[in-house]
Amino acid sequence: MKRSFHHAAFLLLALAAPLKAEAPTAPPNAEITQAITHVFPALVRIYVVMEEGADGRMKKMQSSGSGTIISAEGHVLTNHHVAGRGTRFVCTLSNREEIDATLVGTDALSDLAILKLDLSTRRFKDQPLAVATFGDSDKLKKGDVVFAMGSPGGLSQSVTRGIVANTALIVPRGMGGLVLDGETVGELVRWIGHDAVIFGGNSGGPLVNPEGQIVGVNEVGIASLGGAIPSNLAKKVAAELIEKGTVTRSWIGLEVQPLLRSMADRKGVLVASVWQGSPAAEAGIEPGDFITHYEGTALPDCHAPEDLPIFNAMVLNTAPGTKVTLKGVRNGEEKTWEMVTVVRELTQAKESEIRDWGITARDFTRISALENSRESTDGVIVHTVRAGGPSAEAKPALREGDVILRVGGTEMKNRDALLSFTQQFVADLSEPKPVLVEFERDQQKYVTVVKLGPVEQPVKPRSAEKAWFGAASQVITDDIASILGIPGKKGVRLTRIAPESPAAAADLKEGDLLLKLDGSVINARRPEDSEVFAELILAYPPDAKLEIEGLRDGKPMTWQVSLAPRPVDDNELHEHRDDLFEFTARELSSAQIEKAKDKGHDPEIGVAVLKVEPNGWAALGGLVPEDIILTINGEATSSIDSLKSKLKAVSEAKAKRVVFGIRRGPRTHFLEIEPRW
Repeated sequence: MKRSFHHAAFLLLALAAPLKAEAPTAPPNAEITQAITHVFPALVRIYVVMEEGADGRMKKMQSSGSGTIISAEGHVLTNHHVAGRGTRFVCTLSNREEIDATLVGTDALSDLAILKLDLSTRRFKDQPLAVATFGDSDKLKKGDVVFAMGSPGGLSQSVTRGIVANTALIVPRGMGGLVLDGETVGELVRWIGHDAVIFGGNSGGPLVNPEGQIVGVNEVGIASLGGAIPSNLAKKVAAELIEKGTVTRSWIGLEVQPLLRSMADRKGVLVASVWQGSPAAEAGIEPGDFITHYEGTALPDCHAPEDLPIFNAMVLNTAPGTKVTLKGVRNGEEKTWEMVTVVRELTQAKESEIRDWGITARDFTRISALENSRESTDGVIVHTVRAGGPSAEAKPALREGDVILRVGGTEMKNRDALLSFTQQFVADLSEPKPVLVEFERDQQKYVTVVKLGPVEQPVKPRSAEKAWFGAASQVITDDIASILGIPGKKGVRLTRIAPESPAAAADLKEGDLLLKLDGSVINARRPEDSEVFAELILAYPPDAKLEIEGLRDGKPMTWQVSLAPRPVDDNELHEHRDDLFEFTARELSSAQIEKAKDKGHDPEIGVAVLKVEPNGWAALGGLVPEDIILTINGEATSSIDSLKSKLKAVSEAKAKRVVFGIRRGPRTHFLEIEPRW
C-alpha cells in the first residue's frame, strides 16, 4: 500500500538524478531572446519540506524543484511530485527574492500542482510579478525548437535548447509505469518528448516555444529525452486547482487495454476489467467487449498504449452525474450501453501518523477497496509500523497491509474514528493499558492485544557515591620515562585538571608526574594500564585524604589531596524527548561544564543534544547530536525544565519559525526550524 514511483531503470523523475545529452548548437539570438524575455523572469526555484509515511512515522525530507508564475496573484505551476506532499515552501524568484508559499491544490493523476506565493513576505513589494502565458501544445510538431527552463540541482535558473522528438511519448510496454500516490500518470498524460537537456531539479519547470509561451511542464527523463506534460492539459488542470483546490473527474468503473495483435480487424478499445457495482457493470459492459464510440465520438483504434489516454481523457473530463452513451461490439453484435458517471475518488488515500499506535495509516477509497476485494470502505489500513512501538510489540504484531476493524469492541470505520477512540482511551492513563484489536490480514480475521498509553520510562538507579579526584591522566610508558630522564619509573602524567576539583584545590597542574599514592608505587607502565590510577582513587571513600608523591619540572613534589563525592553521573542527568521537534536533550555533563569553563563560556547556560530523529523537524533545521542549545527565540535555556517550558510555549503559540541558538564545538550558530502544527 506504499506510495511508490514505479519506473524502469532509464525513467527518472526530473526531481531526481541528472540526465546527459549532447548539447545542441547555439541558437539564433532573436529566437532565444524572445523565449527568455517572456518566461525566464517568471521562473521560480522551489524549496520544499515534504512528508511521507515510513517506519511507522511521518518522515520529513527536503527537496527542490522548479515552477512558473502563471497569474498576477502569484500562482505557481509545478509538479505534484515536487509539491504535492509538501508542508513548507520557499520560492526563489529570478531576482533571487525569497517568498513563502502555500499549496493551493494538487493532482497526482496529471502530476501537476499549484502553489500560491505569499506576496506579503516580499522584500520588493513595489515590483510587479512576471507572469508567463500558455501556448497551444496541440500545435507542436516533431522537430519544433523548444527551450527547457528551471533550476537543475536546486541551482539558479537555467535554460537549455532542443527540439521536439515525440508528441505522444509514454513508457514502453513491459517497462512499468510512473505511479504517484497510487495514480498511474500514463492513464491520462502523453508526454512531449524533447532533447533539451534537463537535470534533477528541472521538475515543474516550463517547456517553452520560440514565441515565449509555455507548451509543456517538464516532468521526467527517459534515456536521453525529457518528457513534458502538454500545456493544454496543464492549463485546464491549473485553472481548476486555482478555483477549487482539486480536480473533479468522472468514473464509470472500467479499465481498457490496447487491441491484441490477433484483433487486427477490430475497432476501438478492448475492455479489460469492469469493477463490481460500478456504472459500467450496472449498464452491462463485460470484459472482452469492444468500445468504439463515447458520446457519439468514434474512438481511434487502440493498437498501442499511446492510444489509451485518448479514451481515458474522454471519461475523466466528463462532468460527474452526466448520462453518457457508449457503443461497441460483443461477439460480433453491436451493443449500446447507457450509464450515469460518478465522481472519481482518489485511487489511494494519503497516510498520516497515529503516534500512540506507532503506525502510519490510511483510509480506503472506493477504488482501493475494490482493488482489495472489499465490499465497503470501512476499516483502517496499516501503512507502516514503527519497530519497538505498541503495534510492533503486540502478539501477533500488526504489520503493513493489515486492516484494523474493531478496537475494544468499537467498529473503526475510518482513521478519524480510530484517532477519536485512541484520544479518549489514553486520556487519563499514567501507564500503558491493553486493548483488544480485531484486524484482517489476507482475507482472514485475527485478534491481538495492543498496549496504548504513556510510554513507561525506566527508572535509572542512582549510582553509589564514589570518590572524585578531578583530573585526567596518561600512563608513563617506558619510552616516555626514558625521554623524561626517569628510566624505570612507573606512574601517570596529568593531562587535564577539572576546575574546582580536589586536584585543582591541591595545586596539581597539567604535566605533573604522579609516581606514588600513599607511599605505594602507582603500577602503570603500559598503555593498557590507563585505568589503573582511576581505579585506585575509586577504592577510597569520598571524604578520604591522601598523599601523592611525584615530580614537577624534574623536582620532587608531595601533594595532600582531600577527595570529594563524585559529581552526578551522566546516567543520572535529567533528559527530555520532544515529540514535536523530534530530538532528545540532557543536562550538561560534568565534562561539558568543565569544557565550557575552559573556553570562557557560561556553564550555567545550555542543554546538550543527545539524539536527533532522522527526517524530523529538528533534523531538517540542522540540529545534530552534541550541539548545545543555548537559547530558544533569544531566551536563555539553562536547564531541562527551562527547555521544556520554552518548547511548550512555542507549541502553544504555534510560531511559524523557531530559532535555536546553539554552540557546536568552538562556534555558535542560529538554526531556524519550521514545524507543521
